[in-house]
Amino acid sequence: MTSKTLSWVEQDESLGAAADLTYSTTLLRAIQHGRVSGPIVRIYRPQPTVSFGQQDVRLDGYETAQQHSRAHGFTPVVRKVGGRAAAYHRGSLIIDHIQPEHDAMVGFKDRFEYFGVLWTNMLRRLGVEAAVGEIPNEYCAGEYSVHGVLDPTRRIKLAGTAQRVVKGAWLFSTSLVVEHGYSIRRVLTDVYDALDLPFDPGTAGAVEDAAPGVTVEDVIDELQWEYEHEFLSGGLDGADTFKFSPMLWDDLLEHVPAEITTLNPK
Repeated sequence: MTSKTLSWVEQDESLGAAADLTYSTTLLRAIQHGRVSGPIVRIYRPQPTVSFGQQDVRLDGYETAQQHSRAHGFTPVVRKVGGRAAAYHRGSLIIDHIQPEHDAMVGFKDRFEYFGVLWTNMLRRLGVEAAVGEIPNEYCAGEYSVHGVLDPTRRIKLAGTAQRVVKGAWLFSTSLVVEHGYSIRRVLTDVYDALDLPFDPGTAGAVEDAAPGVTVEDVIDELQWEYEHEFLSGGLDGADTFKFSPMLWDDLLEHVPAEITTLNPK
C-alpha cells in the first residue's frame, strides 16, 4: 500500500453560481496537469442554482425554463456532464471529489457504487432510511440517485451524482439537498413543466424531511467522519492509505486561482 494525502477543503464563500461550477473543472484540470496533488475533496454551499444538462438546452422550452428559474431566485447554468435539470441552494451541499488516476476510465462504474454506499451510510447515521436507486419521475433521473424512504409508499430524492473523466484524473460530484426541500420542489415543478419533461414533485425533498432537525453542518461533520473511517484506509480500491489534511479555501485559491478556467482545451 502507498500513503498519500487527501486535502479537505470547505469553501467558505461562493464564487457565484456559474463560477462555482466552473471551478470544479478548473480543479480537475489542475490535478490532471500536476499543478496540485490529489485527491482533493471540496465542499461548498451553493448559491440558488438550476443546473441544466446539455440535452435541456436543445428543447423548445429551455428559454422559458430559464425564466422560471430566475423568477424563483435561482440562477440558470449549464453543466458539462450529462443528465437533466437539477436544483440546489444554500440548504444544499456540493461535494466534489477530484483524484489523479493513470487510467481514469477504469473503475468508472465502481465509483458510482462506492460513493452510493458512502452517502447512504452517512445518511443512515443521521437517522435517514437511505438507499440508492432511481425513483420513477424523479428530477435528473439516475440509476445511482440517493433517496430517502419516508414510508412504504413514498421515497424522495436527496442526492444526485455525476462523474467527469479526463486523461489522468476524474471528478465525482454530488449534489445533496439537506434543508428547505420545498423551494427545490417549487422551482423544478415550473422548470420541468416548461421543458415538457415528466416530473413528480412528490419525489423531491431534503434530508430534514426524512430526519427532522438535521442541518448542513451536521452533514458536513458526518461526511468528514465517513471519509476518515472509510476512505483513508484503502481508498476506493483498498490499495492506498491517505493522511487527512484540512486546507483553507484561500490557500486552495492561491494554488489554483478561480480565473484559470482551463489548462488544456482537450
